[in-house]
Amino acid sequence: MAAPIRFGTLGVAKITKRALIHPADSARQVVIYAIAARQKTRAESFAAHEGIRAVLDDYQAVIDHPDVNAIYNPLVISLHKLWTIKALEAGKHVLCEKSFAMNAAEAEEMAAVAKTHNLVLMDAFHYRYHPVFKRAIEIVRSGTIGKLEHVEGYFHIPVNDPDNIRMDYSLGGGVTMDIGCYPISWLRHLTGEEPRVTRAEAIVGPPNVDITLTASYEFPSGVTGTSSGDMAVDTKFRAELIARGSAGTLTVTNPLVPQMGHDIQVETATETTHEQLDRRPTYDYQLDAFIDAVLNQAPMLTDAQDAVNQMRVIDAVYDAAGLPRRGSNSV
Repeated sequence: MAAPIRFGTLGVAKITKRALIHPADSARQVVIYAIAARQKTRAESFAAHEGIRAVLDDYQAVIDHPDVNAIYNPLVISLHKLWTIKALEAGKHVLCEKSFAMNAAEAEEMAAVAKTHNLVLMDAFHYRYHPVFKRAIEIVRSGTIGKLEHVEGYFHIPVNDPDNIRMDYSLGGGVTMDIGCYPISWLRHLTGEEPRVTRAEAIVGPPNVDITLTASYEFPSGVTGTSSGDMAVDTKFRAELIARGSAGTLTVTNPLVPQMGHDIQVETATETTHEQLDRRPTYDYQLDAFIDAVLNQAPMLTDAQDAVNQMRVIDAVYDAAGLPRRGSNSV
């Protein structure tokens, strides 16, 4: 019996193995059926190594294939809207890598098409489905650290290649679109609120491309926040989420990929505790959620509307930093 979810994947991005191929190996409801890439030889090599059945001539052929009913879109951000909408209009569910779109206006278009066709459109913030992040939310809501007052998110990782796509504004480049989008999402999901950006400061490398960017926020409940993304060549790796309350502090080390090692520390006046949870990959949990949404119409934690909300914050961050939104016609 054929698997009920048959993916076509667009391109041979490095993330594809971790985010889709390996999780699908243990998901009986999923098969990776087809692939295409700009260079067909690369797609052929990838398919042979990963056991993908069909290598097609182009992305449109993958979308149009009658045996494919879901599309994985890990293309450069500037191509997310185009190919996601093409897939949705062809009746295919879509798992789209982040950042979801170049800006909120694009995200709104994508979300509207998914709603019109009643299809699953997931923003691939894989961390959100892992027990580590769910536990962080549980701790904050339990009152263990008292009334939440301030949240901080940091993701710093050096990017040494000047030709990296993150360095190209036209492709959706900038640290906030790729690396810094995570701490923004962490803050939004930990608080369960949409923030107002109060200030932002960036260090720019190539024209309009933020190499580092720090933003400050105010949430409707009065909680304040800070996010920091950094891809400078001399930065040190840091992936950390901190929640400061009236009675203590929660620090989550590596909420991004806790399968690589993590720590949940709660510090109060009376004690400091440490907790480690499941090392199953975040991407496996993400695929579980996608399967549940497709087969059972289960709600998603990072659905298309959440993606719109995320992109609105990113737009506001760029506005506050004095940088153009990605995809801006003024540039």
